[in-house]
Formats: sequence, C-alpha cells, structure tokens
Amino acid sequence: MLKKILLGFALLFVAIQFVRPEKNVSTAPPGPDDFIVRLAPPPEVKAMLQTACYDCHSDNTRYPWYAEIQPGAWWLKQHIDDGQREFSFSGFGAYSAKKQAKKLSALIDVIGDRTMPLPSYTWVHRDAIFTDAQLKTLITWLEATQEKLADEN
Repeated sequence: MLKKILLGFALLFVAIQFVRPEKNVSTAPPGPDDFIVRLAPPPEVKAMLQTACYDCHSDNTRYPWYAEIQPGAWWLKQHIDDGQREFSFSGFGAYSAKKQAKKLSALIDVIGDRTMPLPSYTWVHRDAIFTDAQLKTLITWLEATQEKLADEN
C-alpha cells in the first residue's frame, strides 16, 4: 500500500511539472514610468532597489533555479503578482501624485522596519540583506525624493 501511495505522489509530482505559470520577464527596456528611470537614484540606491525589490515589484523578474520546479514556480508567481499589486516600480510614474506619495511613504516604512524584502526572499537572495548603513543611505534618499515630489505637486 505504501509503495502505491509513494508511486502516486511521484506520478503527481512529474505531472505537475508540465503545468507552468507565465513568467514575469520583459525584453523591453524600462519605460519612462519606471521608478529608476523617472527618479534617477544614485548608483548605490539603484543597485539596492534592483537587488532587493525589483524581482517582485517590477515587470522583469530574475528567476532562481527553483522557479523551474513545481509547485515552487506557482508559489513564486503568487508572490510576484501580490508584490506588483501592492507596489509596481515599473509603473510608478503612472500613479497619481497622491498615490506616489502614499506608495513612497509605505516603501520607507517597510524598508525601515525590515519587513521588506520578505524573509522568504532573503533566505535565497542573501545580497538583499542590507547593513544598517546601506538602509540609512536608501531611506535617506527615499525621504529626500518624497520631499522633492511633494514640492513639485
């Protein structure tokens, strides 16, 4: 009986490998609404955002090896979809001025209290864990950018 159950699970595992979610990969360069294109952060800030945020919050994800194995790819797809619904770096410029201010404020909060990036992301992406000095650089730039945008509107 145990052999039949294990065989059934093995067959199910093989079968689900053929059901793949669509990947979040764009070959187009970032457009004018992209956060980095629109706000031109310094290279250090740009690198931090791309390392820790862009995989789930942009139109172009760098997929790890386990994205090829189900059900891991489904789990990743759900995280990416949720992340883009919450905040899209690729579509930041399309937000209204009020929504941009609100999103920047939320971004500062979640980075500052280290709830983003998610622990499940940093387990695999160790380079997305920033030092206190790096966080200070990032948050200082985000706050200055928030003030600049507020002055423009």
